[in-house]
Amino acid sequence: MKETTLKILSSYVTMMVLLALYAVIMAVATFIESAHGTAVALRWIYHSPLFFLLHFLLVLNFVIGTIRRKLLQSKKWGMLVIHFSFIIILVGASITHYFGQEGLFHLREGQVSNKMVIQTADGPEFYTLPFHLELIRFTVTRYPGSTSPSGFESEVFVHVNGTTRHERIFMNNVLDVGGYRFFQVSFDEDEQGTILSVNRDVAGRTVTYIGYFLLLIGSLFSLFGKRGRIRTLFRKLNRQRLAAVLIVGLFGFSGKAWAQTTTAESMMEVVQTYVIPASHAERFGALTAQSACGRMMPVNTFSSQILRKLYNDTRFGQLNPDQFLLSLFVMPEIWAHVPLINVSNNEISERFDLPRGRTPYVELFYEDGTYKLQTRLNEVFRTPPAERTRFDRNLMSLDERANIFHQLIEYRLIYLFPKPGDPNQRWYAPGDDLSGFSGMDSMFVSTIFFWYLSEVQNSLLSGDWSKPNEILDKITIYQTVKNNIPGLDFERIALEVTFNNLQFFQRAQIGYMILGGLSLILTFIFLILGINPLRGWIIKGLGIVVFAVFLFHAVGIGMRWHIGGFAPFSNSFESMTFMAWMVVLTGLLFIRRSPIMFALATLFAGIILNVTNMSWMNPQITPLVPVLQSPWMAYHVSTIIAAYGLFGIGFLLGIFNLLIIRKKKLRGLLHELTTISELLLIIGLILMTLGSFIGGVWANESWGRYWGWDPKETWSLITIVLYAMITHLHLLRKWYSLWLFNLCAVIAFASVLMTYFGVSLFLGGMHTYG
Repeated sequence: MKETTLKILSSYVTMMVLLALYAVIMAVATFIESAHGTAVALRWIYHSPLFFLLHFLLVLNFVIGTIRRKLLQSKKWGMLVIHFSFIIILVGASITHYFGQEGLFHLREGQVSNKMVIQTADGPEFYTLPFHLELIRFTVTRYPGSTSPSGFESEVFVHVNGTTRHERIFMNNVLDVGGYRFFQVSFDEDEQGTILSVNRDVAGRTVTYIGYFLLLIGSLFSLFGKRGRIRTLFRKLNRQRLAAVLIVGLFGFSGKAWAQTTTAESMMEVVQTYVIPASHAERFGALTAQSACGRMMPVNTFSSQILRKLYNDTRFGQLNPDQFLLSLFVMPEIWAHVPLINVSNNEISERFDLPRGRTPYVELFYEDGTYKLQTRLNEVFRTPPAERTRFDRNLMSLDERANIFHQLIEYRLIYLFPKPGDPNQRWYAPGDDLSGFSGMDSMFVSTIFFWYLSEVQNSLLSGDWSKPNEILDKITIYQTVKNNIPGLDFERIALEVTFNNLQFFQRAQIGYMILGGLSLILTFIFLILGINPLRGWIIKGLGIVVFAVFLFHAVGIGMRWHIGGFAPFSNSFESMTFMAWMVVLTGLLFIRRSPIMFALATLFAGIILNVTNMSWMNPQITPLVPVLQSPWMAYHVSTIIAAYGLFGIGFLLGIFNLLIIRKKKLRGLLHELTTISELLLIIGLILMTLGSFIGGVWANESWGRYWGWDPKETWSLITIVLYAMITHLHLLRKWYSLWLFNLCAVIAFASVLMTYFGVSLFLGGMHTYG
């Protein structure tokens, strides 16, 4: 009986069942949390005895299995250390859960306190600290001319053991007093008080960090150790050139059409007749402007953002963004009748009698001037956000576009003029209240832009653009001389225009799609005709061209990094761009071993960039929120994104392998590609695990907790669990097959999509800014 029990507890089947149950429970918990709140999910699931029992059974399964199978004698140190590190991390988490202290500490300026508020099952309770803090000053810094915080800081005196010391607490800068760690998390609305998170967990933190360190060591052993699974898979790969068959889908692009009235058609003819030369529009686009969130950028970037927002495209017919924006400023009455504003919901078009697809601004108003959307919008804004329908959200988006258009024709939003001595470092638009300017500055800013537009109108008729060029030079000189932002780098802003014009990621997308598709077609031809010598040279040639595009792509990432001033991983656009780059890097590394894998990776990178460059994904560079201003962000996000890229290649290889699995002639190819897929999934799993725990370190060093069961965190763990199951399938000898492995590699990618896109769309949480 005892032997049977031990056999069941240590079996690989039990391990798979426990992992599957673990993933399902966590997935259900994220939806419970979305519907009923974090407290309910913690009470019902994450802190429940059954969930703790599940952890214990997983540990027991590994420990008993290690002993029964004498795994220590196998000297597979990478695998053993990684699994042992998980046990240490769980022990550390248990110590934190049962013995750690966590709460909030609120102070007003001039106040001295030693009271920490702890949330318990019976409500908030006060805990007395063995020292006092005194808030000297709380400071919020904002991006120039913006209300968006770039950082906030608490300056305090620490009164402990009869001594007083001066300290500063700000995001990613922690105060440690006697094992109590204080983190800056929030502040009072009047900015006269601070809210600090307090954490005391010396033992738990020490044990957990030991587990993280062992995880890193085990990962290195697994990647480079001679007895590890990765090295075993490498040995299985032969060095012969591979060829394959791939069914390539056709990508169709549907044209866009919309209903146009006779007036709209005539107005379209006007804006297409009086086109501002691209050379002059380029000079207009080179002006410096301040965004609403305080970022300094060229007008070229602003015009691109506006056109994408209003029109949902990167060009308006033959007009580039700068030509469009300047034309809009010069002929606002004409543009009000042009079908410009994107309407994303046909139900909205029908309900409010608007043209489908795109509507002129004037169509949003009844003949008496009443705004068509106003009554329904009032109802929407009274509806709680969680109860708003897709129709409601689309209506709010249409209203936002209408407001943007209205502000543009009022000559607002484009902030061109610095005000000397402004403590907020704000820049002003031509349509703003400019009464705060004095002397010659007041005369200049109130007249120069409208004088410029008047001269542009004259030049459209005469063809002589010398006068508008001269006025742009005057505006540029004013911006340089009157600039109120210390350290403003006008050269970096000029470089951004070059970056925008080179269109790195759009061109890389085209290159990857063409080269990846061509590689697949050629490998198919080589397979049929059996042309081996010629194949080698052609694949090498394609590899060189792909490498050139890869370098071009890398330069684009580097320029965006330099222009933004931070690692470009802070939003979906940036992280997917980096993911595509990592996918191509993986394909290039495997080009000699597997041309088919190289071709798939190149094509997949093109698909990723195609999704990235779609108009619904925002490409603009935005200032970082304070919590992201940490070097940990680059390590965490880049590691996770690299793992996603490898999982994506495994997904494509899985589909391909399932297509050829019944082809007996391609049996050798099937085994080869499955081995490569398993190899990539294991490396991806290691990177995903390391990236997640790097995020845990970042979270602990920034706000005092490793893990909060936020939906994004939980789904990343679900992804780790699923790919851990797939990479352990080979242990189930009775059930393992090539078909099962590749099918699971395809299905598991849904978890990656849920983690990356689905959580933000369906569940929300603390990570939605990312």
